[in-house]
Amino acid sequence: MRNTKKEWDRSSWRNFSIKQQPKYGDQNNLKKVENQLTSFPSFVYFNEITQLKAQLAKICKGDAFLLQGGDCAESFAEFSEDNLKDYFKVMLQMTVALMYGLGKPVVKVGRVAGQFAKPRSSDYEVINGTKLPSYRGDMVNSIAPDETARIPNPDNLLEAYKQSGVTLNFLRSLASGGYASLDNINSWISDFAAQAKDSSKLLSLIKEIENSISFFKACGFNLSSSPYYNSADFYTSHEALILNYEEALTRFNPIDEKHYCCSAHMLWIGDRTKDINEAHVEYMRGIANPIAFKVGPSTDKENLIKLIETLNPENEPGRLTLISRMGAGRIDDILPQLVETVKQSGYQVIWSCDPMHGNTEKSSTNYKTRKFENILSEVRKFFNIHQSIGTYAGGIHIEMTGQNVTECLGGTQQITDIDLKDRYHTHCDPRLNAAQSLELAFLIAQEMQNH
Repeated sequence: MRNTKKEWDRSSWRNFSIKQQPKYGDQNNLKKVENQLTSFPSFVYFNEITQLKAQLAKICKGDAFLLQGGDCAESFAEFSEDNLKDYFKVMLQMTVALMYGLGKPVVKVGRVAGQFAKPRSSDYEVINGTKLPSYRGDMVNSIAPDETARIPNPDNLLEAYKQSGVTLNFLRSLASGGYASLDNINSWISDFAAQAKDSSKLLSLIKEIENSISFFKACGFNLSSSPYYNSADFYTSHEALILNYEEALTRFNPIDEKHYCCSAHMLWIGDRTKDINEAHVEYMRGIANPIAFKVGPSTDKENLIKLIETLNPENEPGRLTLISRMGAGRIDDILPQLVETVKQSGYQVIWSCDPMHGNTEKSSTNYKTRKFENILSEVRKFFNIHQSIGTYAGGIHIEMTGQNVTECLGGTQQITDIDLKDRYHTHCDPRLNAAQSLELAFLIAQEMQNH
């Protein structure tokens, strides 16, 4: 196991083997871009990061819940004000539904303002009979089915930085400028109720929420004038895949003498890059941000504990989130022993459920998709496992969008194989659309009320 006392700096990861990285041809241009990014302003400040960690620490005690969601991979082409507003709107709606079901605060963390790179299972893919280098996200190359466009371009790092900055600025304005008011959210939920008219269970919960808000108003609370009901805390996160980018935005805080990655409030390591002796773990162990890593079916108990020890040697609450991604058909066989092992170790972690990645399949019409029923099944099993062991199911981590896409099957909209071609817009993996995302939140809220 790596010696966690070993000297660390923001570039020490370069001394380790690394997976899932682009092969840049022009190293001089890459170095120039890295130097530019190092000189650019940070996106987030140290205090914001520590505030998020404090909120996450409450989840370790079972006193809050984590909602982490957003695009599979952000794109330069779909960047617009309307898309961001629709995305944030759904996150707020989901928050209210979960808060009502749980009776606890919900910590909102977006997969946004930096989620531009994706690991791939192969270096190549075949499109219309032509073998091409795999698309690795707009931060790396272009989705266009052209060999030249698939060449990794360091200038894409600069474009990702610019879009991330604008995105974060706009989301902050929405969070603090009245868009996040409880009156607005209540109106949006009522609109959703009209679409979900065939689901009596959902309508019952929606009616309860509306009655609660009406009761607040009857008691004389002016929701529109109170900052507490008129704004929202919101944090950003992404997979820390392209370490050149993360290193360039790493800053030293002289007050607590720690390094922070200021590209986002929270970062995570994917299932393919969490080898304890490789670069991604080396980089992440040295930053003071809240961090996470994916826990997939190949994770064994021994390596899980070693990773926890390496990434959170001081056992700091709020520091480390374990994101389970098993698949509905495998979670019951694999997750209980891992949860039990961590419980016995005494380490303070947040357990969150990613019900998306383990449930990907090909439709009969040859689209990559996910079934809503499998997504919901994995979430329910995740909660049941933690209840049976006596641990806390602390969050969900989903790929979703505020757009009315047709990428995942099922839900109250009853999206079928034939419907997928209508609005299949994802640049990588299928996402829950706005209605499916909110439906999932309401069903989780009902599940928690039952518990």
